[in-house]
Formats: sequence, structure tokens, C-alpha cells
Amino acid sequence: MNPPTKIVSDSAITLRRVIFSTLSLTTAFLMLFLVHKSLALDTPLMVHFLFLGLFALILPWMVVGFWNAIIGLLLCQCFKDPTKIILPASMREQDTAPLSYSTAILLCVRNESVERLIRNLQVMLDGLVNDQLGPFFHIYILSDTNEETIAIEERTNFDGLCKKYHEQVKITYRCREDNAGYKAGNIADFCQRWGKNHDFALVLDADSFMTSRAITRLVRMMQANPRLGILQGLVIGLPSSSPFTRLFQYGMRLGMRSFTMGSAWWQADCGPYWGHNALIRLAPFMSFCELPTLKSRSGEPKPILSHDLIEAVLMRRAGYEVRIYPQEDASWEENPPTLTEYIRRDLRWCEGNLQYFKLLNLPNLLPVNRIQLVLAITMFFGSPAWIAMILLCTVAISLSTTPANLINENYFFTLLVVTLMMWYLPKTTGALDVLLRTSKSKDFGGRWRFTISLLLEMVFSLLMTPITWLNHTMFITRLVFGKKGGWSAHARDDHSISILDALHQFWPHTVLGVVLTSMLYFTHPATLIYGLLFFGGLLFAAPLVVLTSQPWLGRFMMRRQLLSLPEEIAPPIDLLPLQLNALQLDLPQLKNT
Repeated sequence: MNPPTKIVSDSAITLRRVIFSTLSLTTAFLMLFLVHKSLALDTPLMVHFLFLGLFALILPWMVVGFWNAIIGLLLCQCFKDPTKIILPASMREQDTAPLSYSTAILLCVRNESVERLIRNLQVMLDGLVNDQLGPFFHIYILSDTNEETIAIEERTNFDGLCKKYHEQVKITYRCREDNAGYKAGNIADFCQRWGKNHDFALVLDADSFMTSRAITRLVRMMQANPRLGILQGLVIGLPSSSPFTRLFQYGMRLGMRSFTMGSAWWQADCGPYWGHNALIRLAPFMSFCELPTLKSRSGEPKPILSHDLIEAVLMRRAGYEVRIYPQEDASWEENPPTLTEYIRRDLRWCEGNLQYFKLLNLPNLLPVNRIQLVLAITMFFGSPAWIAMILLCTVAISLSTTPANLINENYFFTLLVVTLMMWYLPKTTGALDVLLRTSKSKDFGGRWRFTISLLLEMVFSLLMTPITWLNHTMFITRLVFGKKGGWSAHARDDHSISILDALHQFWPHTVLGVVLTSMLYFTHPATLIYGLLFFGGLLFAAPLVVLTSQPWLGRFMMRRQLLSLPEEIAPPIDLLPLQLNALQLDLPQLKNT
């Protein structure tokens, strides 16, 4: 197909990017200057430059998140409808436009609970049928399941679903025997078989849920903009009864909207694609978004795990826009139920993002897209830098006669406060947005309940972050020495973790935490409190994993509406058919706590 005529850069977007780049670079240089001043004059020159280099590695993601959050908060507070600043006029106010395009809904699954898949899919189907939109959609269940018993169950249940809805919505079930390319290969197989039969494709993961209203909004917006190649919807977490999930996604919910709004302000037509809950225009996707081939050390082909960002930059290179609709809009996903499951998913993303090193030299990419690839790499590569800085600081302080030989206290405390502020700012801006609006505070259960929940989440985040740093560091080290990663199935149901299982997985974290704590305690005890801010989570890794997996703690939180999302405080009718545990407040087991 012929790509659209070359897009002339809008002067307003160019100005936004210049402003954002200037703010980010200036902030980064000021932070490095602050680090430089925080190190005492007697600090060995090699240690001085090593610390500056390590801090420089963590700055890109932190600085970008800082300014995304500030800009997003300003947009949310200053404009009744911030999307008017973000999206082209043609894409706004399309709620009543008639559908005129064919959309394939792709549900990508692999060894998943069939009962959960049927539950979510049937509610979406009923929504399309009730809105009399069935003729405009075709559901494809694209299975990569390789466990025979699950595959048989899939075939039986999805055949039944096809028969039930055959007069209202077309449904196709396919199970691949060859799982090459994982999810990206699964979608590529769809494109080869059926892609030419449809105009758009809505990509869903096994844990995705979208209402008919949210789906059709994306379709109408893409209909209105023929240059739009990918439209990403803002994804939020489904209410959960798991303590870990409640803690994890509470902070995400607070930070996601302002962060996404701010990034959409300057990224504009070079927006993100997260690989699910997003609409793609099939013709250019099939023509221009074929993934490049990577090779392992042995020369064998190696699939790209984090395919979504690469597909987005290839779509943009072809002249099509990639945008995000940065509003909460009945588009959900389920988050991992335990810290161990979160780490399993996170390390797959880590491996996938590090593959971008080999793709930075792709020809004809826009500068913004290359920056996005670099930021995606530093998102995970900053973790070894954090661990190295913690080790370097702890060893240097322990070997010094007094910390004053290494640290200029006047500047160090400023550096500490500013770093923590930048670290927490995305969710802090979301919290301010809630606290400044009475109606939003009520959505979270009131200001007092919201404040208590926020404090619990921030403590949890402080403990969890060094655990993820060390996991990334160990995983990247193993990758360097040839360990293979890949794609494994997820355990999505709530389950508790025993202390023995936790120690088996997190003993390196515990040992390192004990060693670092002991070094500071037995040399300069006054510095321990500062050290624990950055590595305290390592010391408590195993208990944290066990505690946040306990069902009784989840029931306690639900009964007292702690860490409750707005959908839990006032359940929307769209979610009631899913029968989520977090919305079943009348269950006897919840009352007996």
C-alpha cells in the first residue's frame, strides 16, 4: 500500500518537544551538579567520577517521569477537558458517529484459565450485542496454548461460544501448533490469514477487559483520523482482593493519568503502544510493521519480546500517527497477584527492552522514536546503576574514618530530598489531583481513607523498589553470560506464598540487605537510617512477599476500604457481571474478619 503523504511537523508540537527537552536536560545537569557538590573534596577522584557516571544512568527515566507528571498535573488542573490540548480536533467528540469499518478483536492467550477467558469475553460480547454492533466486529481467539488438557478445554468452550453468538457476532478460534514469535508471531499469523478481511484490529491480552463503549470510542476516533495507525487506550487495573495487587496498582492508578497526560502533550503523534487494549489500522500494520530479525550468539533467530514499541516506531516511520487516549475509559487489565508473579512478568519486559540495543540503528526513525527506545532501555538499565551506587556508598562510608570525608552534608540532604521527591512525584501529582477535588476524593473513599491508603502504598513502594533493582541486576548479569529468558505462563489467581518459598527465591536479597545493614551499623550507625531508605526493602524482601500474598490481609483491606480503587467504592455496572472478589462485599468470608 502507499503510505500517506509526508507529515509536516506541527510547529506547536515541535515547540512542546523543545520545551520538554530543555526542562529535562537542565534538570539532569542540575542533579549531576548537586551530586558533584554532595561529594566531599577529599573523595577519591575515581570514586567521584564513578558515582557521577552511575547517577547519570538513572537520571533519564527519573527526569522524564518528573516532568511528565508536572505537565500532566497542570493540564488536569487547568483544563476541564485536557484532551482538547492533546488530540486533534477530528478525533474529539466522536461518540455518536456511526461505525463504518470492520474491526477484528484479537484475544491472545497461552495456557490461561478458560473459565476466566470466557467470563471476560462473554461480558464484552453481550455489550456489543446489546448495542447492536455485532456486524461491525469479528472476535478472534488466537491461542498459543501448548498444554493439551487446556487446549481441549479451550476448543470445547469456545466452540460453544461460537454456537451461542453465531447469529449476532462472528467468532473464530484458532490454536497454533508452532508458537514461533510468541505474541507478536501469533498476531502476525492472524494478519497472514485474515488481516485483509478487516480495517482495524483491537488487541487484547488474556487479562484485558473493555466495555463496548470503550471499544467503539477507539474505533470512532480512528475512523475520524485516516492518518492514525495505532490508538492506545489508557489501561487501569481491575479491582483485586490480593494485598499485593491492591498496593501495587493503587500507586499506578494515581500516577498513570498525569504521567500519561504529560507524555502525550509532547510525544503527540509519536505516542506509546503497550501491546494490548489498543486499536491498530491493519493495512499499514501489515505493510510496514514486520519485526526485524534478531540473532542469538549462536546465530539462531531470536524473537523480539517487547514488540509493541518497535511496532509503534515502525508505524510512525511509515508516516502514520501513533497516539494515546489519556483518559480513564472503561479499559482494564488484571495485575499480578503476588510479588513473585510481578517479577516474572517484569523480567520478561526487562529482557525485551534490552533487546532494543540492537535496534537503535534502525534506519529512518524519527528522533523522538530513537529517544523512546533509549528511555525504554534506561528504564531497566538504571537498576544495576542503583545497586552499584548503593554498594559503592556503603563500602566507601564503612571504610572512612568519618562520613564527612566523603559527603558534604549541606548538599547531601538537599540531594536526598530532591531525589525522593522526583522518585515519588508521578504518584504525588495524582494524589494532589485527588485531594484538590472533593468529588475525586469521594471516589477513593474520602480524604482520610485516601491519605492512609497513600501512605501505605508509599511505604510499600519504598520497600519493593530495591527488590526490583536487584532482580533486574541479577537477571541482566545472567543474560550477559548467556542465560536464556523467554515467555512463561502467569498464575493470575490469588494465592499465598510460604516463608520457605519466599526465602528460596529472595535469599540473595536478604543476605545483601543484612550485609549492607551490618556494614553501616558497626561502622557509622548514624548513617544507617539513610541507607535503609534505599536498601531497606532487601532486608525485608521475604516477609514482604509472604505478607502481601495473604488472603486474610486482602479481606481486611476490603472490609475497611483501604487501597480501594473508585470502581470498588462505587462498582460500575459494567464490572458486576465479572463477579470479581473485590466487589463481592457481602460474602460471608469477608464479614468474618
